[in-house]
Amino acid sequence: MSVTDKIIEIIAEQAVLETSDVTKESTLEDLGIDSLGLVESIYAIEEEFDITVPFNANEPTNSDFDISSISKIIEVVERLLKEQAG
Repeated sequence: MSVTDKIIEIIAEQAVLETSDVTKESTLEDLGIDSLGLVESIYAIEEEFDITVPFNANEPTNSDFDISSISKIIEVVERLLKEQAG
């Protein structure tokens, strides 16, 4: 399963949607994911990929982690995986 597919699966699970309802252009707001759902999604992504996401749950807009769309989340996770691989 690709990084994209896995992230879409995680986000869909948090939003209680089918994976077909989640696109790379979707925003968390479009999907009805609130701040708690966001934190749970980040935690699930960290667990799945064994990475640490630079996310400030108290101030998400001041975070280094762009959560504006699913594609931005995928970009950050792929970058973190590359950095981790060295």
